[in-house]
Amino acid sequence: MKELICIECPKGCHLKIDDELNVTGNTCPRGKVYAVNEMTCPKRIVTSTVVINSKIVKRLPVMTEHEIPKEKMFDIVKALNEVRVQVPVKCKDVIIENVCDTGVNIVATRTIEE
Repeated sequence: MKELICIECPKGCHLKIDDELNVTGNTCPRGKVYAVNEMTCPKRIVTSTVVINSKIVKRLPVMTEHEIPKEKMFDIVKALNEVRVQVPVKCKDVIIENVCDTGVNIVATRTIEE
């Protein structure tokens, strides 16, 4: 039996999930889906920064466009440490395509035009 706190809505239900993936403690259907996904294939959004050659700021905030497998997080952060971006950059520009063979892009979350 594993205990989780659901992060799918503001309620923060205390969930319990057993080895047969039976979920209790959820007050909405999203809690069950969250618990099953967390036990079978946990995924996360990665947010970070990369170096940019701007006179205004030294780092550009970036994130994955979609969730990625949790086990790829450290590989992705390592890849981001190697990136150097040139200005101008617009919000949602792709910084890395298919990062670490996940099928997910890293995108800018800020526009820097100088």
